[in-house]
Amino acid sequence: MSAANASPETTPDAGGAPDPAPAPQQATAPPTAPLHSVAWLHVRAGRLLSVRTRGRDVFYLPGGKYEAGESAPEALSRELSEELGLVVDPADLVERFTIHDVAHGQNGRPLRMTCFEGGPEDVSPVVGREIAEYAWLGPADRARCAPAGRQAIERLVAEGLLAVAD
Repeated sequence: MSAANASPETTPDAGGAPDPAPAPQQATAPPTAPLHSVAWLHVRAGRLLSVRTRGRDVFYLPGGKYEAGESAPEALSRELSEELGLVVDPADLVERFTIHDVAHGQNGRPLRMTCFEGGPEDVSPVVGREIAEYAWLGPADRARCAPAGRQAIERLVAEGLLAVAD
């Protein structure tokens, strides 16, 4: 069989035998690695401290992504300083739970957010360069939050830590 007579799905190799048809393209994108982040659960008077970053329309828990070599408490301490001007010693942070959800605004990328409590009880946040505003949110504000924030609110309501009557 000559190359001119080969079907479009096959081409002859050097030995004259046709190559198998190419593998079909995958219909779905390959899995994306989860986005690993840390967040602070800080409740005052039955409401959860939340932040809205510049250019976004929903609230998130204060926190963010790790930098190279950081432990989770170190990353959260740094993020709280950058976002809200708060000084929280990493040694004072205690892991509460991990939320698995979809990262808001990340095209379906999975999120693994480790949530901590601890640090000073009385805080006076000052918005940093990435933050447009902060707010103390309750259960009635769930619709204003990113999916992981809604999940955190639901867990804290179930534990009796957030005021149910807004």
